[in-house]
Amino acid sequence: MICVTHMLIEVNLLIQVALIPVITKEFGLSLLEASLIATVPSFVQLLMNVPSGYLYERFGVKRLLLASMLIEGLSGLLVSQTSSFWALVLGISLLKVSSPLYHISGLSQISKLVKPYQMSRSMGFHNALGNLGSAVGVVTLAVFLSTLGWRWTYLFWAFPVLAWGLLLSRSLSLQPEKPKKPEVNGKGSMRRLPLVLSSGFILFLIVVAVREVGATGSSTFMTTFFVDAKFMSESTASLVFGLGPFVGVIGSLCGGYLGEKSGVIKALGWMIIGCAGALFVLPVIPQFSLIILAYAIYSFFSNAMWSPMNALVADMLPSTDSGLGFSVYFFTDGVTTSIAPTLAAGVIELSGVWFVFPFSAVFLVSSLVILQFLPRYRKRLVP
Repeated sequence: MICVTHMLIEVNLLIQVALIPVITKEFGLSLLEASLIATVPSFVQLLMNVPSGYLYERFGVKRLLLASMLIEGLSGLLVSQTSSFWALVLGISLLKVSSPLYHISGLSQISKLVKPYQMSRSMGFHNALGNLGSAVGVVTLAVFLSTLGWRWTYLFWAFPVLAWGLLLSRSLSLQPEKPKKPEVNGKGSMRRLPLVLSSGFILFLIVVAVREVGATGSSTFMTTFFVDAKFMSESTASLVFGLGPFVGVIGSLCGGYLGEKSGVIKALGWMIIGCAGALFVLPVIPQFSLIILAYAIYSFFSNAMWSPMNALVADMLPSTDSGLGFSVYFFTDGVTTSIAPTLAAGVIELSGVWFVFPFSAVFLVSSLVILQFLPRYRKRLVP
């Protein structure tokens, strides 16, 4: 139930990014202005990361999964009716509220349900379902771009999302937990924060932030690169872009398996190396088929990173503080995600769209260097 909800949450994840070259033309925007379609919703998502850990501890996973589906479905209906750029930004920002409600509650619940030695493979399966949702969403966008128009994509997915929310509300497999009373005597969430923020966890958060600058910068303007530098049509660019999450399904499973066998830190390091290498060569490849191959390799390693990262968070934190820990983790990721698109757009405006790839690769390599100083968390890898 949790992982299928993840699949539906991620259906809309990459659509607004794939739409950047489309809305740039439709609304007569500069690339810097169009980047707000990624930056502003990411900032809203960032703000929701703060209370989501508390809401999970207070109301339980079932209620938050249901809330995430209702918000996503209703926001999708709103986006499908927009006629101005700022209304579109508002609608997608509301849609982004659903993501932290799901991710912090869903991942926290997985960290409690799954045996520790199976955590990496379980996170791999969780991320694979999310990639499948992202892939299907982008492919659906490509179909509607060549037929009825991009707004129909949001309208199309709103109904199955709301239907799944109805099923969640009636599900017996996710019984609502008893709400926790607010803790007193110095044991509330804010008082527990210093216990969560160990030196190792803080260093890991720095790795997450630096890595995310590279990952977000390159993924946000991937379709723009396909359209402006490689002269693909918008629908073709969306189809090629949709290949990435499909490959990411396999990458997520492989990342989870490798993290279980060799350790999550070592697995994460190999994924960063593969992702950075693909970004360095992507802008200099002339042939269409090789561009697709390089993008597939980048997508494989980029999506595979999430499995060891999520497993590492679960391994570093006690289960009693999983909600608070994942909230801090996604808050850090959200801060970077809200800044990186505009930062990358400024770099592109000064140089060219191709430069976003070496720019992103440098940040990925920097995160790899910092990762080497992280303590090795290899406990509980075997039954």
